[in-house]
This record gives sequence, structure tokens and C-alpha cells, in this order.
Amino acid sequence: MADIALTAAQIAPVHPLQAIVYSGIAASAITKGQPLYQVVATGKMAAADANAANLQQVRGIALNAASAGDTVDYLQTGHMYGYTLTSQSFDDPIFLSDTAGSLADAAGTLEVPVGVVVALPQGDGSLTKVILFDIRIGADWA
Repeated sequence: MADIALTAAQIAPVHPLQAIVYSGIAASAITKGQPLYQVVATGKMAAADANAANLQQVRGIALNAASAGDTVDYLQTGHMYGYTLTSQSFDDPIFLSDTAGSLADAAGTLEVPVGVVVALPQGDGSLTKVILFDIRIGADWA
């Protein structure tokens, strides 16, 4: 399993008007592009992790950096720029990683699928790889 690199400055929805986005309060420092879960004791958002109890309940992908107590917007469903996908093929699944706040190209300790690599057609005929996220809120990954 290899973690997928991200460039926080490039993280953005491809089609923002078609994306499903929510807001929450950060429990700790959050980096743009990290997968988030909701802390059961507080309702705040923090970096998700596939090998830690209760931290694998992904709710979305952070759309902004946030410090503890700040508002963080997160994408539940939609296409997203900003990830390095040179080693992935189109239609490859993307998973929550065993590294807190990261995505991976294979399942971690607990298999938590979060999206798939898709083509974004450009006017010049090139096909940029992006991730189509479809976070299954309410799925019990325990």
C-alpha cells in the first residue's frame, strides 16, 4: 500500500456546483486534502485513519486548512484536483490509509473505499487524472 501525495495548494473541487460539501469544526490542525472523521465525543472533525478504532468513519475530504476550533469545509461527493496520481490507472480505487489524514492506493488495516481515479477531459484532448470521491456516510467500517 502506498500513500497518495497531495499538493494542498491545488486541492479543489473540479465541479464545485455539483459537489456535496458540508462544514464542521476542527478538533485539531487539519491540512487541506486530508480525509476527515467526526470525533464521537465532541462532534468535531479530525484526520481519519484506517487502523485506529472509530477514526476510520470517513465523512469527507478537507477543502481548507484549519486550526483547532476553526471551521473546516469538507467534500463528501465530487471530483477533486490536487493529488499525485501518476502511479494509478483510470478506474483504480482509492482508500483511506493507515497513515492518519492520508489516502492510499490499496486498503489499509480496515478496507475503507473513498473514491476512484477518473479522467477529466481537457480542451486539448489530454486526460487529467482526478479522484471522484463518493464517501459512504453511515457505513460502519468497524
